[in-house]
Order: sequence, then C-alpha cells, then structure tokens
Amino acid sequence: MDRTPPSGTAHSGASHRFRSELRRWRTRQGLTQRALAERVRFSRETVAAVESGRRFGSHEFAVRCDEVLDTGGRLAALWPQVAAEQLAADGRRGPRFGEVARLDPAAGPPPARRDASDPEAVVAAIDELRELIGQVLGQPEADVPPPPGPR
Repeated sequence: MDRTPPSGTAHSGASHRFRSELRRWRTRQGLTQRALAERVRFSRETVAAVESGRRFGSHEFAVRCDEVLDTGGRLAALWPQVAAEQLAADGRRGPRFGEVARLDPAAGPPPARRDASDPEAVVAAIDELRELIGQVLGQPEADVPPPPGPR
C-alpha cells in the first residue's frame, strides 16, 4: 500500500508514530534518506515522502526498513494500524471509478454481492469486468462465447 494521503489531512497516531520511528532509527544508524533507500531497494523519493507524511509507504517498505535498521520489527508492528488509517483516508476521498454509477439513483440499486465460491457468479463478474475494461479503453463490446457447461 503505497498511496498518497489526501492533502491537508492530519494523520493520527499510527502513521505519525511510524514516520517518527523511521526517521529516528534511520538517523540513529547514521543513514541519509538516500543511503536507506539504496539498502531497502526503494527510491530516495519514497523514503522522503513516507518520512514527511506525503505517502503511506507499504508493508514491504516497513519490513525492509526493519531489517536494514535493525529495529526488532517495530515498523512492521505499527503497519496494521497505519494500513487502517490509509483505508480510512481512502474512504474520505469519495467513490472510485466505477462506483459513481452505483451512487446514481437512476442506476438502480447496487448489485447484489456474489458468492466467490459459485463458478457462475465468478464468470458473471469476469464478464462485467471485461465490459468495464472495454468501456474504459473505448473498445466495442465483443461477443464472448458462453462458458462451457458443467462437466
């Protein structure tokens, strides 16, 4: 999860603690952002953006930093709370592409949730995704042959 936080949003506890711990451990080890970035195999810009709160980083980023900085897993331990803050921030951004139609009263009720263990439901979901992808790419709908029957 390496998303950009919404601008102007003050991060609460976990992401602030994560950033503070990252900076504290990096400086304790005498590393610049560039040196840490090289060791964790992320860009210097990513390290700087995570430390400043412009980005959330990712779980992989936290794990690699823990290993390089020898934190005893402190950053990865904070990660579930940071991820929860990220999800909350994503929710404040409003609907994502494809969700707008579901919010339009003229579009009717939202589709029923499908059972992922039902093969027919999975095929129907795939067909809907193909249709959406075609709409996004501006391609006409292709006739998709029906799935093979039960064997």
